[in-house]
Amino acid sequence: MHTIALAAALLILGLSALAPADAAAWLYVSPGGNDAWSGRSAAANRRTGDGPFRTLERARDAVRKLKTTAPARGGIVVELAGGVYELAQPFALTAEDSGTAESPITWRAAPGRTVSLVGGRVVTGWQPVTDAAVLAKLDPAARRQVMRADLKALGVTDFGEIKAGPSWAQSSPGLEVFFSGEPMTLARWPNEGFTSMVDVLGPTPVDVRGTKGCREGIFRYEGDRPARWVGEPDIMLEGFWFWDWADQRLHVQSINAEKKVITLDPQPLHGFGFRQGGWWYAYNLLCELDQPGEWYLDRGTGTLYFWPPAPLEQGQVAVSVLPSLLSTKGTSHVTIQGLTLECARGTLASLSGGSHTRLVGCTLRNAGSWAVGVSGTDNGVVGCDMYNLGDGGVALSGGDRRTLTPCHNYVENCHLHHFARWNPILKPGVQLDGVGCRMAHNLIHDAPHMAVLFGGNDHLIEYNEIHSVVWQSNDAGVMYAGYNPAMRGHLIRYNYIHHIYGYQNKGCNGIYLDDMFCSATIFGNVFYQVPRAAFIGGGHDNVVESNVFVDCTPALHVDARMMGWAKGSVPIMKQRLEEVPYHEEPWRSRYPQLLTYLEGNYAEPRGNVVKHNICWGGKWDEIEGLARPGVKLEDNLVGVDPKFVDAEHFDFDLRPDSPAWAIGFEAIPVKRIGLYASPERASWPVRHTVRPH
Repeated sequence: MHTIALAAALLILGLSALAPADAAAWLYVSPGGNDAWSGRSAAANRRTGDGPFRTLERARDAVRKLKTTAPARGGIVVELAGGVYELAQPFALTAEDSGTAESPITWRAAPGRTVSLVGGRVVTGWQPVTDAAVLAKLDPAARRQVMRADLKALGVTDFGEIKAGPSWAQSSPGLEVFFSGEPMTLARWPNEGFTSMVDVLGPTPVDVRGTKGCREGIFRYEGDRPARWVGEPDIMLEGFWFWDWADQRLHVQSINAEKKVITLDPQPLHGFGFRQGGWWYAYNLLCELDQPGEWYLDRGTGTLYFWPPAPLEQGQVAVSVLPSLLSTKGTSHVTIQGLTLECARGTLASLSGGSHTRLVGCTLRNAGSWAVGVSGTDNGVVGCDMYNLGDGGVALSGGDRRTLTPCHNYVENCHLHHFARWNPILKPGVQLDGVGCRMAHNLIHDAPHMAVLFGGNDHLIEYNEIHSVVWQSNDAGVMYAGYNPAMRGHLIRYNYIHHIYGYQNKGCNGIYLDDMFCSATIFGNVFYQVPRAAFIGGGHDNVVESNVFVDCTPALHVDARMMGWAKGSVPIMKQRLEEVPYHEEPWRSRYPQLLTYLEGNYAEPRGNVVKHNICWGGKWDEIEGLARPGVKLEDNLVGVDPKFVDAEHFDFDLRPDSPAWAIGFEAIPVKRIGLYASPERASWPVRHTVRPH
């Protein structure tokens, strides 16, 4: 934890250490190449008129031909020269492009070079704003700062749609603007944070266990700012309209400046309704383009207005165009290594089906949606940096739940941060579904909602460091799963979770087993300043063992919600259990507790074990009275100095004379948690700071 391994010998090896040493065939691609050349040379030879290919597609065709005419034992390497590859369409590999275990295919950046696959277009032809009507809308301070460019003249005519999200946590940004590799802000008010609804005025009341509001999106605002928006087309609001875990982007139908009332379009409405105090901001407003880094697009004329955060000659402006950049479908024994993938409207990369396909040491950034989706078997993402993502980082899935066949897909040694910037809810750094996925040795931080979302069966989550997440929500968790008693067999061990506070420091949850989730083992983790660090929401057969809780409030939460406010879920739990063949093999042997789950009053949380844990500072437990009979508390060290090696500097390893050894506490390999030095890392060393609270 917070340690950087000194592995200089590994680092100087660079990407060359990753390529097959005995690769029998090499092909080369360069932005200055020519698809009429042979691709056999890394540099152009003007005398012979030969050299590297220009496009990835031409290299792909050459690999296919090599495999059929001169099979290369030892594999094929396609090496990309440094530079920017502005893609005309997403690059796709299929089963036809597979290698074998003996002859793998590697697509890699030239050692020491930056190779960028870009799904956008560079914006040029910038001019000052001279249109009197536009200048009148802008703040006086912005009039000499905002520049304009004609996207249609550059061949960009598809801008995506500005429209409401069809439901909560669902929206697409369409075209986005980036400057010097960073996402810029679609002009908004307020420039930071949110404002609140003063009152809700819809005629149809909503009452959820005492939390009251209305069905319709009609509300009163404070102040006079929205009066200046009247006449602006396509005004959008992003808001947390009822719950702090359910946002939605909605379109404004009208503004009554005299009564200070905003009315949203009647469809779609927010699924949970609207309540007084819900928070929101407005965007897609030319008149609010009032600070560096903001932009606005006139979709009728194709004119982009932009206040650059630095002189335009010091950076490059790009707009996202392509929906994605890279896909493998049914591909096996292929490695894609050392590339930068950036500037797409959707998910940057997809490894779909096939086996033993890897994304290694890549940088994935500036996407409108996810970094990468992984399915198939034995496919993985290793050593990558992923950030500035509209949605989440890596989505793993695969395997067969009916037979409990694992997929063995994985994400390892990756650095994920500053994601969920467009859809802030339910877009984690890593999502695990299906059977038998693994996430290990990752560093995840700076996200408004969860870091990990998991469902399915038999996942392994280990050696990860997570901090500074869930900063825009409260009823949420760092790691989250819920609402299914048959999604069992998960092991969450040797993770370091720290500096978690929730929205406005009002608290949230750590490992959040929500709504009767069952059979997760939380073993050997370190929690520092995490509210409700281990949270069991009415489920059965969960184990909390040999964890360290420091300044957590509380360390342990267990409730019996299905015996109270969630009693309506009793038949749903039965239904979800019966959706799987739990009476048959291998289910009956793998999860024998399911054979008796429905016996007696299964609304009672049962079979939960809490033992050999350390709690120092903060508060120990928050166990509901009805839940206590179903919790076995055994040999926990609470309120006794555990004698950490150096708690002041976040070293929560135990000294030899710690009293925890006497209660059966098992040592946590704290020095192994987090990222590790490797020639497969995209960057090293990795520096990160805790988000202020």
